[in-house]
This record gives sequence, structure tokens and C-alpha cells, in this order.
Amino acid sequence: MEFDATAMADRGEVTLRRVYDASPEELFSAMTDAAALERFWGPVGMTCPSERTIVERRVGGTFSTTMVNDESGEEHLFSGVFTRFDPPLTLGWIEPGIEMETTVTFRDLDGGRTEASIVQENVPLPFRSPEALAGFESSLQRLADHLADPR
Repeated sequence: MEFDATAMADRGEVTLRRVYDASPEELFSAMTDAAALERFWGPVGMTCPSERTIVERRVGGTFSTTMVNDESGEEHLFSGVFTRFDPPLTLGWIEPGIEMETTVTFRDLDGGRTEASIVQENVPLPFRSPEALAGFESSLQRLADHLADPR
């Protein structure tokens, strides 16, 4: 997908928070397991085949997956390099090429609940659009659904 250079130069920050009925360990595991990522990574209408997903669970490790549009078959490659990998509290990565940085922090709320705080920095304008943010939110809902029924 190509974006206008001016829009890509307009950088900002995105912060999302969500409470999950899961422990920090369960959330961290789901976000770093190829089979789990297949169930929720990407917006509704996308699938990430686990056989096309790489998760090198360490700082400096690669994280990549191919999101496939369920209707058209169009593919979108996502890749990052882990900058933080501190189970079960913090994950961080940078996306080469666009240099967008994401940090996910898990805060134990007790009683089997966890707040996930997602901060993205250096985010190009197209990734901050209402449509992009709605897609991101749908992925977070898919994660909640996966945690409720992980089969």
C-alpha cells in the first residue's frame, strides 16, 4: 500500500488502553505466539497464517507476518524488530522502513484482569486515521475474543 509522502511525513502519537480478562502472562504469550497471532492479528476481515509468521522472542529478534484479506486475497506484510522483550510486562518493536515504534505494557489488575497500554510513536498520518484506528480497535477485540476462547 502506497501513501502520499506528505501524509507519511506528518508524524504523531497514538495511545490505546484496554482491560482484558486474562493475566499478563496470557496476554504476553498470545502476542508472541504465531498460532495465537493467527487468530487475532490485524483488523476484522484479515487472517495471518501462522506458517507465514515469525516471532523471534528476544530483543533484536524479528517479528513478521503476512496479513491476508479474507475476501480479496490481497496481502500486507508487517514486520518489526523487538526493542523490548520483558515477559510478562513489556513488549516493544520498531517497524523498519517507517520507523514507527510500538510499546505494549501489561499491568496486572488482580483478579485475572490486565490493562494493556499501547503507545505508538512516530506514527504517520495514514495510520492515525479514523479507519486505521477502527481497524486497530477491531484487532484488540479479536484478541479479547481469542483470550475468552483460545481453542
